Amino acid sequence: MSTRRPFDRGHTDDLMSFLPASPSPYHAVANAAERLQKAGFRQVAETDAWDGTSGGKYVLRGGAIIAWYVPEGAAPHTPFRIVGAHTDSPNLRVKPLPDTGAHGWRQVAVEIYGGPLMNSWLDRDLGLAGRLTLRDGSTHLVNVDRPLLRVPQLAIHLDRSVSTEGLKLDKQRHLQPVWGLGDDVRDGDLIAFLEQECGLAAGSVAGWDLMTHSVEAPAYLGRDRELVAGPRMDNLLSVHAGTAALAAVATGEQAADLPYIPVLAAFDHEENGSQSDTGADGPLLGSVLERSVFARGGSYEDRARAFAGTVCLSSDTGHAVHPNYAERHDPTHHPRAGGGPILKVNVNNRYATDGSGRAVFAAACEKAGVPFQSFVSNNSMPCGTTIGPITAARHGIRTVDIGVAILSMHSARELCAADDPFLLANALTAFLEG
Repeated sequence: MSTRRPFDRGHTDDLMSFLPASPSPYHAVANAAERLQKAGFRQVAETDAWDGTSGGKYVLRGGAIIAWYVPEGAAPHTPFRIVGAHTDSPNLRVKPLPDTGAHGWRQVAVEIYGGPLMNSWLDRDLGLAGRLTLRDGSTHLVNVDRPLLRVPQLAIHLDRSVSTEGLKLDKQRHLQPVWGLGDDVRDGDLIAFLEQECGLAAGSVAGWDLMTHSVEAPAYLGRDRELVAGPRMDNLLSVHAGTAALAAVATGEQAADLPYIPVLAAFDHEENGSQSDTGADGPLLGSVLERSVFARGGSYEDRARAFAGTVCLSSDTGHAVHPNYAERHDPTHHPRAGGGPILKVNVNNRYATDGSGRAVFAAACEKAGVPFQSFVSNNSMPCGTTIGPITAARHGIRTVDIGVAILSMHSARELCAADDPFLLANALTAFLEG
């Protein structure tokens, strides 16, 4: 079987630009859309009537993007090949009444989003990013990408027990960041500051979805630069790879003759259950796929035929074997960083992979000349989950869970092998090509 790899280490270099440019789900989908536009895709509005023309199209909704490419002459019942991912990451998010403080410190009130490794957010220079909603209903992206906030850790002199009993953090009391000095805390200060940063009129902001991010840039690590450290790899690494793969397929020599309609589905809110209008448990993906079928003159029967032949690769990061905690992993399954993407399996359906799905992924990896590994959790420990089982159950679509093996998952700064991002992108490209 022929081997074609459109991506190399340059893909990882590009990932290291994508990560800091995407400090929130809203920025991530905007950046993905910009890359797809350069590949010839055009945005379609959900409120407009859709046509059945061929080519690349995408829908943006909040922190989610669904993009697809219709080959020339695609029948209404043509199946889809979907790469699924999520755009959100655990972090600290600004509360509705953000201005607070005590004892001469000005602070920002935050809520814990998802399941972050809370200690990783201590004593780290943090920026602030997200979406501002104006009084006229329009939205404005904001990114203060410089040291603005900091969650200060308590000095060991004031907590000697930390050396013997470990660090214990109260989510309400211990994670509120400081951003200035003074006792004159005034309601509206933070939003007024952001309006000024964005060049918006004072008082024009009516709502906000704001979150903290580490301003430390991604970096290659190690003697031979074999590792990459950076923020939000869970799961912007997959969003970036899926975007690159879809663009490559849509602009490739075989674009007109694709046997499937390739799709990128990047959802928000995976880290807190996916139950939202932009989450995988919402109707967005099904609505877009169905409208694509009907816009090409299809019937409900065509929709059923298309879905029956559809396969989704749910791409999310997984756990590389940790050299200091190898006993926490399954003793016979030790995915290694640099060993290629992982196939994630759990017989209790925390992952959606079954034997037939494994065959699909194995064929894609063989076509791309990419090695892959298998991951299962230690039987004595609970297993995480992904958008995979949700996608399979909600839409009746055969789904396979895969990803890249990393360390420090849910930390403010995660770690992977420098080669694994482009190996994943190559496998996804081969899968979308069919």
